[in-house]
Amino acid sequence: MTTDGPTNGAAAPRVGCVYRPQTAPERIAAAANAADAAGLDELWLWEDCFLAGGVSAAAVALSHSTELTVGVGVLPVPLRNVALAAMEIATLARAFPGRVRIGMGHGVQDWMAQVGEKVGSPMTLLREYLTCLTALLRGEHVTFHGRYVSLDRVQLDWPPEPMPGILAAAEGPKTLRLSGELAAGTVITSGTSPDQLRVAVSRVREGSGTRPHTIVTYLLCTTGPDARRELLDEIGEWGYDPGADLGVWGTADEIAGGARRWLDAGADTLVFQPRASTPIEEFVEFVGAEVSPLLRRS
Repeated sequence: MTTDGPTNGAAAPRVGCVYRPQTAPERIAAAANAADAAGLDELWLWEDCFLAGGVSAAAVALSHSTELTVGVGVLPVPLRNVALAAMEIATLARAFPGRVRIGMGHGVQDWMAQVGEKVGSPMTLLREYLTCLTALLRGEHVTFHGRYVSLDRVQLDWPPEPMPGILAAAEGPKTLRLSGELAAGTVITSGTSPDQLRVAVSRVREGSGTRPHTIVTYLLCTTGPDARRELLDEIGEWGYDPGADLGVWGTADEIAGGARRWLDAGADTLVFQPRASTPIEEFVEFVGAEVSPLLRRS
């Protein structure tokens, strides 16, 4: 199984859900099991300060499922030495081949400052980091001395087979192009409208050219009798524009129909993002059993 294919109109989209880190980590196992049983393609975890660790949370989810792909979106690169990140990712990928997707990102700058890891040029760090991380995961012998990343004859003893494609979180034009150039895919944040997604994908393609590059998009989603109001509340809590096209709500048919706007705009993986208060086991069951089949048939 591969999870890093190109955006392709002939291919069925991959469908996932976000496990919000505001939900206690001891519930990850049950959520992953429920997602697996419901036929959901992917479960995505966040590493937000100062909640659950992304790699350890992914290990829990992977060990309590059999088919589910688990994504981490994303690991903030200032927090980890690149060699350590490569070791952690390789361990997951070898233990659970074909089921791991890892995204890397600048990190929230206020949080990075809070832990003493903020850098002067996040773009330079991300470029150096992605270059070295992918080389290490390919099993290469790496010597590199950059502004932030320094490696001297480093090589993994247990490189992953197959190598997981490393994704990058990107929002601004420069980071989008960098992701297209150096990553296997791009993670697009929630609060991105279909029109904004089209622009972002065009920026990514400036970097990737004709090479395969996957587009993972988080999408705000609510269901139930008060779904529309809850979506507007969620949009407001994030500080997004309440008049913009930023989410889907309603029944499975309504959600699948609305989500196609993001597929048409260039996403090949849709990751439905619930409210933090939503019971996560119920949400993954609903998306996996009811929404996902509708999107696959489309």
